[in-house]
Amino acid sequence: MALRDQLKKQKYQEIWQQYCGFLDLSMDGYMKIQRRLMEEQIRLWCGCGLGQSILKGRQPKNLEEFRQMVPLTTYDDYADILLSKQPQLLPGNPVIWIQTTWEGGKHPIKVAPYTRSMLDTYRNNVIACLILSTSTAKGKFNVSNTDKILYGLAPLPFATGLFPLALNEEADLEFLPAVRDAVNMSFSQRNKAGFKMAMKRDLEFFFGLGSVAYAVSQSLSSMGGSGKSMKISELFRCKPHMISRLLRSKKRCRREERALMPKDLFRLKGFMVAGTDNGCYKDDLEKLWGIRPMELFAGTEPSIIGTETWTRKGMYFFPDTCFYEFITEEDMLHNYEDPSFVPPTYLMDEVRPGQKYELVLTVLKGGAFARYRCGDMYRCVGLENKEDDTRIPRFEYVDRVPWIIDIAGFTRISENGIRSAIHLSGLGIKDWVALKEYNEQHRPYLHMYVELEAGVLINHAMSAGILKELLSTYFKYIDQDYRDLKKILGMDPLEVTILRCGTFDAYEEKRGKKIRQMNPPYYELTELLRAQENRLLKR
Repeated sequence: MALRDQLKKQKYQEIWQQYCGFLDLSMDGYMKIQRRLMEEQIRLWCGCGLGQSILKGRQPKNLEEFRQMVPLTTYDDYADILLSKQPQLLPGNPVIWIQTTWEGGKHPIKVAPYTRSMLDTYRNNVIACLILSTSTAKGKFNVSNTDKILYGLAPLPFATGLFPLALNEEADLEFLPAVRDAVNMSFSQRNKAGFKMAMKRDLEFFFGLGSVAYAVSQSLSSMGGSGKSMKISELFRCKPHMISRLLRSKKRCRREERALMPKDLFRLKGFMVAGTDNGCYKDDLEKLWGIRPMELFAGTEPSIIGTETWTRKGMYFFPDTCFYEFITEEDMLHNYEDPSFVPPTYLMDEVRPGQKYELVLTVLKGGAFARYRCGDMYRCVGLENKEDDTRIPRFEYVDRVPWIIDIAGFTRISENGIRSAIHLSGLGIKDWVALKEYNEQHRPYLHMYVELEAGVLINHAMSAGILKELLSTYFKYIDQDYRDLKKILGMDPLEVTILRCGTFDAYEEKRGKKIRQMNPPYYELTELLRAQENRLLKR
């Protein structure tokens, strides 16, 4: 029975059990599902051309042999087959291909195939997220067929474009604006159209990247408080309770001498955010909307893999989306410094609270990716939780792996991307390090510490600003997502600090090795800045 029919018949207990029953699993029950689905996937994956291109003729008979024979993989291992879209070589027949940026300056896009079974799993888990975003306790939720969702998502072929398609298969929820119209609108146009429709008909749900949700929220506040967002003729088409709410809200805001906020106009049932850096925006979003956002995690390759519950104290991974393996942070860094070192992996029933892990995925239900390093890090925050009565591990998202700098869920800046920008710019940069840092408002940015070639004549008082402007130009040239940070979020994510000539050599002389260029540990950066101070004293 579809969700719309279950809602009409008020089968709320059956709905909860069907979509959120995984929260009742014991650790043994969870692992039984993982192993059963993985056995099915091993047969599919090992028997296809893609699997054999990696296995080189080997045939694992069980999970243990699979983990021994299949190496840890990255997108490079799949690119030739997937980018040419050869379905006859895949473990399952793809019904849709999802697309995202691969690596700015080197590879324009990467694609991921989704089978019908993968989409069915995606649909069920999207509904679980929708339900949990409204829940206040186990079994209690508030979803209706007449609910409306503000469209804050990128359309197909991006992964978030699947969200409305999946929901529409099971329920009659309405997107504002309608998906068929939204896909032909710019970000700004969608905001304005969605807001006007919400003012006329109200709003129950909001889903988007945390950073995008914040930008939209600021935009709604601006439009709602300007008095210019809606004409009088449009206002009269609003429902009476929305007109009354708007007038009361403006009066209250004048009395309290503050700007209009979305919470003054709308009473959300559920608020969902995805992507990276959500922790930077959750508190502000809660203040703006009067409801704490529920975080979920999804990616192009794995689809939706995890969600928080009503406690908002960590994400639980869906047992039927992917098979999960984990690399400890220590082993991950060891492998980065020494690629010949093969890091061991741990299963879901082997993770430990407080430990940070790099996530390794095998996509189930005919997925293409096996033992895939998706580049995301999580911290295990507990193995059980009395507040929501769970007995399976829960996690919080940490960030991308250290050699990728992700800003606000939009751009993935790699060492190669930075080198490409520097090369194209022609600037006399001798050496550099790049870090993800946070400003006083706890917003992320890219901070580059650079040393210029000796003899590069530039006014020191202006040099950092000039370098920032020039490097930003080339980052935007090689990376569409970097351009969107400014266009959509209004962010200029780059800061530049120029170090004195000889600083990197002084560091290397003292430490006996080069500093890690991407996100070096704090103590290494401190040593680098101290090396600059020593250079200054020697002068």
